Amino acid sequence: MGIVNLVFGRVVDIVLLPFRGASPWFGLATVSLLTALLMLEVYKLTSNQAAIRRAKDRIKAHLLELRLFQDSMRVTLRAQAAILKANLSYLTANLKPLLVMIVPLFLILAQLGLWFDRAPLRPGEETLVKVGLEENADPVSIPMELETSSGLEIASPAVRIPDEHEVAWRLKATAAGPGRLTLRVGGLTLVKSVAVGGKSLTKVSPLASRGSLWKQALYPGERALPAGTPVRSIEILYPAKNLSIFGLRVHWLVAYLILSIAFGLAFKGVLKVEV
Repeated sequence: MGIVNLVFGRVVDIVLLPFRGASPWFGLATVSLLTALLMLEVYKLTSNQAAIRRAKDRIKAHLLELRLFQDSMRVTLRAQAAILKANLSYLTANLKPLLVMIVPLFLILAQLGLWFDRAPLRPGEETLVKVGLEENADPVSIPMELETSSGLEIASPAVRIPDEHEVAWRLKATAAGPGRLTLRVGGLTLVKSVAVGGKSLTKVSPLASRGSLWKQALYPGERALPAGTPVRSIEILYPAKNLSIFGLRVHWLVAYLILSIAFGLAFKGVLKVEV
C-alpha cells in the first residue's frame, strides 16, 4: 500500500505544483478536469457502450410511448414495465465500470484530502497533538517524551487519558516552515511531520497511524508507524480548510465532485463516450 500511496501522491503533487501560490480553486479545477477525462476513458474501455446505448434508446422510446398513448391503460402499464426493464439493463451495464473506477477515485480523493481538507498552522497558533495507544496499553505507566524541531514548542505538559487510551500535548507554532515532532516511547523513536504557514495550497498530513490497508489508504500522507510499539496513531488537530465562492463557504469535496461531473458531461461527446 505504501508504494501505491507514493505513486498517487507524486502524481497529485506534480499536477498541483504550478498552483501552490494561487487560489486553491485553480488547482482543484485542474484536478477535477483530469479526473473527469481519466474516468471517461476508463468508463469507455470497461463498459459495454452498445448495451448502454440500446438501453437508453429503449427508455426514450417507451417514454415517448407513454406520452402518445397516455389514454390507454394497457399500453401505459406495458410501457412502464418496459422502462423498468430497460433501466435495469442500463444499471447492469454500468456496474462493471463503476466498480473499476471506484478504486482509483478513492485513492485520488485520499491524496486530495491532504491538500484541501486541512489548513496548516499559523505562527502563534496552538493546537493539540494526540497520541493514540493500543487498548491493552496504559497511558499512565508508559514512559513517553515529545520533542519538537525549531519553529515549534510544547505549550503544556502531557495529559494522560486512561479511558481513551490517549496522551495529549498542547503544541504551539512559533515560525513558518516544515517542522516535525519526535516521540520517544520505551526506547523507540517515532517521527511526525508538522506544517506551519506556507502558500495558499499546502500539503497537510494530520495523522500518522498503523493498522489495516484501509487506514493506510485513508491516511496516505506519511509512512505507516512501525509495529512493536504501543502507539497506534499520532494526530495533529489542524484547522479545517473551506473554499470560498461569492462569499459562501464550500467544502472541497462537494466542489470537486460538482466540477468533475460538469467536466465529464462537457467532454463525453468529444471523447465519444456513451454514459
